[in-house]
Amino acid sequence: MKQRDLIKKLEDAGFNFERHGGNHDIYRRGKDLEKVPRHKEINESLAKMILRKWNLL
Repeated sequence: MKQRDLIKKLEDAGFNFERHGGNHDIYRRGKDLEKVPRHKEINESLAKMILRKWNLL
């Protein structure tokens, strides 16, 4: 999955960019925190795991 597609889905669910980490970008929604790898293409199983974690699949 493309990184921008995953970020779009997270932002649509209310997550906002907070900061750049070492190798990840950090997104926050209230107390919820999600780290998104800074790669153009994110492993499909990792992307599904992140989306499933927040019931976005």
